Amino acid sequence: MEAVRMLEGRDPVTRTYDEDADVLYISLGAPRAAVGVDVGDGVILRYDEAAHEVVGVTLVGMRARLLRRLSDEG
Repeated sequence: MEAVRMLEGRDPVTRTYDEDADVLYISLGAPRAAVGVDVGDGVILRYDEAAHEVVGVTLVGMRARLLRRLSDEG
């Protein structure tokens, strides 16, 4: 199995939150074209096949996750 690179560069991590869709987009470096790999539970890894590296993460239902976590702790 080939190794996958992640967080090796010094590029900044950027994030964008779409409040209407309740989706958090996290990019490792500048956003770029990538394949989305659904790993379950609303988590999608963005993978650059040519570079063999993860370039971002998409979290679906971020507000719902946070509220669920807060209610579990309270």
